[in-house]
Amino acid sequence: MRPLTQTGAKQLLPVANKPIIHYVLEDISAAGISEVVVLVGPESEAGIQQNLLDGSSWGLNIQYVLQEKPLGLAHCVIMAEEFLRGERFVMYLGDNLLKDGISGFASDFGQNGSNAMVLLTHVEDPREFGVAGFDRDGNLDKLVEKPSDPPSQWAMTGIYFFDDNILEAVHAIRPSGRNELEITDAIQWLMDQGYTVAHQKLSGWWKDAGRPEDLLEANLLVLQNLQGGVDDTAVVDSESSLMGQVQVGPGVEIRRSVIRGPVVIGADSKIEDSYIGPSTSLGIRSVVKHSEVSCSIVMEGASLMDVPVPIDWSLIGRNVVVHRADNRPKAINLLLGDVSRVALN
Repeated sequence: MRPLTQTGAKQLLPVANKPIIHYVLEDISAAGISEVVVLVGPESEAGIQQNLLDGSSWGLNIQYVLQEKPLGLAHCVIMAEEFLRGERFVMYLGDNLLKDGISGFASDFGQNGSNAMVLLTHVEDPREFGVAGFDRDGNLDKLVEKPSDPPSQWAMTGIYFFDDNILEAVHAIRPSGRNELEITDAIQWLMDQGYTVAHQKLSGWWKDAGRPEDLLEANLLVLQNLQGGVDDTAVVDSESSLMGQVQVGPGVEIRRSVIRGPVVIGADSKIEDSYIGPSTSLGIRSVVKHSEVSCSIVMEGASLMDVPVPIDWSLIGRNVVVHRADNRPKAINLLLGDVSRVALN
């Protein structure tokens, strides 16, 4: 996700104008959970705490635990051990998005008596995931982390349910080849010791927003359920046209433009003589003038000015300026941060 994550945590990147981790907290709150431990790293600690505060906006009580080094998901459980002892809990990675939330799964885990439960999703290439293997009766019998020869196409999502027997498991395992304590190994340890590990297969979509294309696809999926509406303080002139589900925030100005939803437009944005196509989110205080953009995420404070070609399937970071250059001779003039990517036709 660099360079987008050089100035903030990945979990705070927006999907449909809302940080990814906000969807996670909404899911947790909807499941009836009120006590939350958020694991943060040294680079993300300040930004995450400043954004989430004490969690009261979601009816939650958030405690923060600092993990000095990224030593694996099982190590995260060790770091939060004092809060988890004696509890049944959900471990939910902060960059995961799940269509239908976790309420049904949390209820099932509360009733099925299992010691752990994993959520699985069908993927085309499971080699980049923890992958489930099954016995002849369809029961879970093994978990393999990033296998070269996957036992199935059912991958683990970043959402796990545990009772406190997982605390024994995370202390029993050893670091993997990448020097991390793998949660996959801890769950496998539970199975090897005779504990009950249940599984559920997702029917709706799930996204791990770990790459730019994942973030864009998540934006597209979330916007499919967008409910349109124009704030009373927004200005949409008579020469503009809004089609489909278009959500227009307060203080927005739209002049001589066509907006074809689903599109969400953040507060105090300005759009003039432009076309905003489907599956686009414009962050607060963004500006689009004499330009076309579709199927993209334009973040807070970004400006698209007189761009000579349509922008499509793009991530535009905070306060980025994209504009036409009238220099002679005709040439591309770029100012790009580290690890940027540019595609030219």
